[in-house]
Amino acid sequence: MTETSIWQQILDYSHRADPYPLYAELRKTPVVRAEDGSYVVSTYREIVALLHDPRLSSDRRNLPECDADAPAQDSEEDPAGLPPPFIQTDPPEHDRSRRLLTWNFGPPHRPGRIDSLIPHMFEIVTSEIDDLAGQNRSATTRVDIVDDFAYPFPVTVICQLLGVPRDDEQRFQAMSDAVVKAGDPTTGGIAERERRRAKARADLGRYFAELLDTRHGQPGDDLLSELIGGDGPEAPMPYEQVLSNAALLLVAGHETTVNLITNGMLTLLRHPQVLDRLRRGDEPDLAARVVEERLRYEPPVQFLANSRATLDDIEVAGTTIPAGSPVTLVLAAGSRDPDFVPDPDRFDPDREHNEHLGFGGGLHYCFGAPLARPETQIALTELAHRLKNPRLVADPPPYRRSPSLRGPRHLLVEIEGINPARQRPP
Repeated sequence: MTETSIWQQILDYSHRADPYPLYAELRKTPVVRAEDGSYVVSTYREIVALLHDPRLSSDRRNLPECDADAPAQDSEEDPAGLPPPFIQTDPPEHDRSRRLLTWNFGPPHRPGRIDSLIPHMFEIVTSEIDDLAGQNRSATTRVDIVDDFAYPFPVTVICQLLGVPRDDEQRFQAMSDAVVKAGDPTTGGIAERERRRAKARADLGRYFAELLDTRHGQPGDDLLSELIGGDGPEAPMPYEQVLSNAALLLVAGHETTVNLITNGMLTLLRHPQVLDRLRRGDEPDLAARVVEERLRYEPPVQFLANSRATLDDIEVAGTTIPAGSPVTLVLAAGSRDPDFVPDPDRFDPDREHNEHLGFGGGLHYCFGAPLARPETQIALTELAHRLKNPRLVADPPPYRRSPSLRGPRHLLVEIEGINPARQRPP
């Protein structure tokens, strides 16, 4: 009988609720070769070094075929002729696309865009919490933090930011789910998953093309309109790149934040003393520290599965990863590396130094971090203030299938009503 490797156990759904003991075992060998031929890197310093190494390509067109059972890729572009989104390219292509997106997205060029969304974020959160207990605000009620709160909130925000009708959610969610599933290494070989990912992104690209056609040259004040309109240096972004990157932002703009909020609430319920501190509201910077520690302690993206390829031989922790190899960076394992952070398995928002890999690193550092941070801070703060005596119905809760985009599928919580809405904090 063949022994199951640590990496296979991590991918197995039976360990989804708590993969961290397995990550500790994985770190004992900083670089391991997985069954599909890819190299898995799990220690903090090695991950950081690779995230800054130009010999590690993010362009999926450089990924070899490692699963002999999967058919080869047959195109360098998506079925609809879309180029890859910017996070799947290397400099200088990556740098130009990111500059164009950043110019229109927010800080430092458009600092007011995210700031202007904060009052609306607060309104959305207030409305959703009002709805949690229905009309009877004093009765014991069971709510699902995922379906009733953590999912609709970031979806509404990213739709407003991009200029996507919120009523289209049912249409684009199926395509978004297909993109997420294609990133799950348990759902097939690399080439097979890349084809499915490309098809889903092409479908999203066609959706955005239809959306732009309906505007008939009448742009709005949303990000999509500004990218097409061509504001800023090096503008405008080519039309096909707008479609490709809009598809990326729509998926990434809510899928990871759902997990960040849900995992955050689960952690607070497991650490009631921190929940009480957040509820009291006498530590103005506590919400920010809670979110940063959450990103380290239990990040929404556990690892980047086969998302990089070596352009040259690279020596990592005494192991040579040959040129042309796919590489998986296990961010969640790196952020709990005891050689980098003391007492890593303890949730402690009072850590003096809290560097983490929750948003990745290097030139591909998470583009949406300036949006995800305030979304999560507002969500967790308001849940802490307004839910009366919240308690978990099941611990652990049921988890989503994906081992990489890890979070509860449902988070059932019993509450004894809700407190009145507060005025928006200054």
